[in-house]
This record gives sequence, C-alpha cells and structure tokens, in this order.
Amino acid sequence: MRKIINLQQNLFTLSIFDFEINLDSRDEIPKLLIGLQYILKTPDLRDEVFKVLKEIIPPEIDKNTGCPGMDLWKILVLGTLRLNCNWDYDKVAEIANEHHTVRLMLGHDEGDFQKRYPVQTVIDNVSLLTQDILDRINQIYCKYGHKFVGQEAEELRGSCDSFVVETDVDFPTDINLLFKAMVKVITIIARICDVLDITDWRQFKFNLKTIKRLFNKIRRMKHSSSKNPEKKAEREQLIIEAYQSYLELAESFLVKVGITINKINEMNPDILIQVQLMNLNRFMVHARRQLDQIERRVIDGEKIPHDEKLFSIFEEHTEWICKGKAGVRQELGLGVCILKDQFGFILHHHVMENEKDDEIAILMVVQAKKKYSTLKECSFDRGFYTPCNKKELKKILEHTVLPKKGKLSAIDKEEEHSEEFIKARHKHSAVESSINALENHGLDRCRDHGIDGFKRYVSLAVLARNIQLLGHMIQQKELNKQRRRKAA
Repeated sequence: MRKIINLQQNLFTLSIFDFEINLDSRDEIPKLLIGLQYILKTPDLRDEVFKVLKEIIPPEIDKNTGCPGMDLWKILVLGTLRLNCNWDYDKVAEIANEHHTVRLMLGHDEGDFQKRYPVQTVIDNVSLLTQDILDRINQIYCKYGHKFVGQEAEELRGSCDSFVVETDVDFPTDINLLFKAMVKVITIIARICDVLDITDWRQFKFNLKTIKRLFNKIRRMKHSSSKNPEKKAEREQLIIEAYQSYLELAESFLVKVGITINKINEMNPDILIQVQLMNLNRFMVHARRQLDQIERRVIDGEKIPHDEKLFSIFEEHTEWICKGKAGVRQELGLGVCILKDQFGFILHHHVMENEKDDEIAILMVVQAKKKYSTLKECSFDRGFYTPCNKKELKKILEHTVLPKKGKLSAIDKEEEHSEEFIKARHKHSAVESSINALENHGLDRCRDHGIDGFKRYVSLAVLARNIQLLGHMIQQKELNKQRRRKAA
C-alpha cells in the first residue's frame, strides 16, 4: 500500500504547504526545499506531478491494500536531495532522520521523532524512480517555471553542449581487469560449492592470495632503462616469464571452475544456484577475453584495437573519452548532452552511448522541440558541426547558431560575423555554467550501477537542478519583497 502524500496533519502542527524556510540561507538545501514546496503550493502543477508519480506503482499491484510503503512524495524529495547535494545514501538517511526542515518537507510533525529512515529503505525506494518518470516530471516543472518567470508564450532560446559524467571505476589495465574477473569467478564458485557441500574450492582464499601475488609482481616490474642490449633483453624476458606464470595460473583456475560447473549441473541445482551460475559465466567470459588480449599484447607483440577493449567488468557501459581538455588526458564514463534555455532551465538531456556530438545535434533539437514548441533558436559549438546538421537545423529552427569547422567561405564568413550570430555566440557560454552546476551537484561521478542506474542518476540530477533553480528565483523574489517593505 502506497500513498502519494499524507496530508492528514495533527492538531497544532505545521502544514506541509506553508511552513517557513530560511530565506537568508545561501545553502542549496533551502533553495531545493523552496522549489519542492512550489509544487505543493501550485494545485495544477501538484496534480500533474502526482499523476506521473503514481506510475511508480505497477498497475497489477493494489495501492490500497498490503503493508504501507514509503509515500511517493517522500521518494521524490529524498531522490532530489541526494543529487542536489551530491550525497551518498548514508548522508541522505542521516539528514532525513535529523534535519528539522527536511523532516517537515517529508510530512512529519514538529515532535515526530519516531519515524526513522534506514539506509537500505532509502536505497530501495529511490531506485523505484525511472528515467522516463523523472524526464516527464522535469518537462512539467520547466513549463511551470516558464510561467513563473512570465515567459510561457515567449520564444525560447536554447544552448546545447556536452560533458562527461564519470562512472565509478578505477583506471583500467588488462592485468587489473583479469585479476578482478578471477576474484569474482573464484569467490562465486566457492560460495556455490559451500552451499552444495562440494569440496573442490575449500582453499579458495589461498588461491586468491596466489593469483594476487603474481598480479602484484607484474605490477611492480619495470622495463629496463639500461643502454646495454643484453641487460635490456634479459629484463624483457623476465617480464614475459612473469606474465606467462600469471596467465597459466588464471587458465588453470578457469579449467578447474569448468569441471566444478559440470558437477553442479549434474546435481540439478535450484533456480537460485542457476542464477549464480549465469553470473559466474559472465565473469568467466571477461576473464577469458583478458587472457587472450594479454597474450596477444605481451607474448605476440600485437597492438589491441580500441574497439576490442573493455574498461570495466562491472560498469560495462564505460567508455574511454578524450575531449582534449587542458590537464585531462582522458575520462572514463559516458557523455551527456544538455540543452538549456535563456533562464537556465535544462529542457532536455541525452546520454551518449558510443555517440559523438555531431551525431546527436538534430536529435537534441527535435526532442526538445516536441516538448517545447516555442523553441525558436539554439546555439552549438564547432563539435556539433556537419554540413548536413546545419542544413537540417535551419529547417527546424528559425535561427541556428552553429559555427563551421575549418576555413570559412565568403558566405559563411558573412553569416558568422553578423551581429545576431555574434550576440548568440557570446550567450552560448552560459551553458557552461549549467554544466558546472550539474557537476558540482552530483554529476561529477555517477555512484549508481548499470546503464539504467546511470540514466536514472543523470535524470534525477537534471530535475534537482531545475527545482533548485526555481527555488532560488522564488527566494530572491521574496527577499526583494522584504527589502521593499523595510524601505517603505
């Protein structure tokens, strides 16, 4: 049983709609809470957001029967709070349990200290939010944000740019990836054998220490810097022998795991064991791929093509991205493209999986145009340019600001030196402010796992940023009113 929000307040308690939030604070928490309170105070906005939140509950489940679950409003508050403040779940649970104003926003009374939020409860409930639900709430919120600033019917001018959100991974090397895969393989097979009373892997801890010792030996070995060819060749041979020992040990463990799996299959295991075997097989595939690549690179002297490399066995969607930034040689993660308007609201975003900027320029504008029909102009940087993009964007938008790569023709030079084009280019840099705000409020590194978790994390950060932005506008409006009263 789940409710959207509990509006049954006790006598002498503050209403969730109108409790006071500190307007003088410059911290992000009051701004976010003001933006969330705006949802509750605006009936039409509240009804639309609550209608979307209801879709968290699967249609086959009766929301009026069963044990009470966390209110859907509380899930939205805790999710946006986590991303807006760039906290982990432990911090979110602590704030939800101890922060006075946050507890009022969650619907608790002044003296209600009995209701507590365990960390796992927060994790399980926030994970119910999906990218689709968050994107639709963000679209609704942006439209009411435009009403607030008085620009509902006015044309929107967008700016589009991309940045990298890092995944939560270590720097990858082939020997490191093989070691991690072997640790998972040995640990999983030992756990299964323990359940089924199979004695093949009683010494799995010793096996892990053995393979770790060889891994550390290779990791510490350095190539010779001597000018003597004989010493250099001798050192290279020692390195190759260390690699061969490491590969042979890993291969022997994989063969032994295969024999054990055959024994397990003969016992007709239950569904739980079969699920663990599927997980085991996934890591065995990773281990065999790394064995093959290390042998080709070290023994055969082959250069491994970039397309064959994997950069994390846990976050398999991770990409090696080089954007040419000063001091940043490479980033491990996924690109995220955002399109913001002149008021700072992020209208649309897109997670780029094996995509480049120039491949998604048209997609970004088309998707944003579907959501906001008043979008008339959009500016890009040179990374989005192709002749086809420029031609198609001119059909969609009234004014397109897309600088050309390379040498300019006379027509292009005349267009890019026009006053309107230059003015729009100067305003384009404002999108960097939105990117910086997103990175400071959660999107520097994604802490969630899997591609679905990554997309949910990004969508939640975008929604939290827009809520905080409108909360800041409301806060400044109220502060100006107070100043005028004092002056009068």
